[in-house]
Amino acid sequence: MSGRGVPAAELPRRGPGRVPLLLRAAVSLGLLAGLAAWLDAGAVASRLASMRPSWVLAALALSVVQVAVLAWRWSFTARRLGVDLPWPVAWREYYLSIFLNQVLPGGVLGDVARAWRQARSQVRVQAPRGPAVRAVVFERLSAQVVMTTVAGASLLFLPVTVVPGSRPAMVGAALLAGGLVVATVVWMRRQSSEWSLYGPVLAEVGAAHLAPAAFAAQLASALVVVATYLATYLLAARAVGVETPLPVLLPLVAPVLMSMLIPVTVAGWGLREGAAAVLWGAVGLTAADGVLVSVAYGLLVLAGSTPGALLLAFGLRRGRPPAGAPAGSAAHGGRSAR
Repeated sequence: MSGRGVPAAELPRRGPGRVPLLLRAAVSLGLLAGLAAWLDAGAVASRLASMRPSWVLAALALSVVQVAVLAWRWSFTARRLGVDLPWPVAWREYYLSIFLNQVLPGGVLGDVARAWRQARSQVRVQAPRGPAVRAVVFERLSAQVVMTTVAGASLLFLPVTVVPGSRPAMVGAALLAGGLVVATVVWMRRQSSEWSLYGPVLAEVGAAHLAPAAFAAQLASALVVVATYLATYLLAARAVGVETPLPVLLPLVAPVLMSMLIPVTVAGWGLREGAAAVLWGAVGLTAADGVLVSVAYGLLVLAGSTPGALLLAFGLRRGRPPAGAPAGSAAHGGRSAR
């Protein structure tokens, strides 16, 4: 995002953010370099170079379905908040967002960009930007809740030996965490003056997620999206020749993918592979296979985001928003949507 045509007051402050972004890139490179030194990097590269085309094509086809559902979910969530977001616009913007998430540190800058662009494209008399930005946050919420649930359940099926005396500590930690959540909610409800600030946002959460029709749609789309994430990882395993049986392989996937949510790397690179090495080794599998599959998964996701790169290049060449904007987007204060 070049920021061309945007008043300086509206641009993000970039100075302080540069160091963290560079650090995240350094973390990814450092983790990958460490894994390469530990494992046989040549063997891993050789197996990646000989990925089976049929499995690769299946994963790329699945990514098209995934983005279509993601765009529909965003459009649906936006409509629940009173924001006009046609599906074709959501589809193009989502591809651009996924590509930016893949190539920029942090893994969320693409989402920030689409939230900002969509907020600027909305011409509304009241609350012109808040609902459009929250639509992006809320549409990510449902899949994250489902993925977290799947990851937690997966840990129960991992054949990892638990130290005998650790179970009481684990139960105690869970009870403590639950108690802290309850105490926080009770405290917030007692702060009536402050609670009123959360009321509108909570009402929007209810409209976007908790109303009967919205809940069913959000849950169904989240299940489909999470299923595509898991399936893509499994396809990556088969593409590089890892034939681990599905009952053994499947419980490993969600915990590995959840590691990507920790915002210290570029698109999860390095952290995802490190988590895979640890989990594969913990269940008696070869750590190199875990790293191999995770790298293949990252490459497939990157390849699946290439339509976003084409949209970005096309938009930059024509000097307008690469994904297009809804009608009237340029009318907001007479400015362009970039």
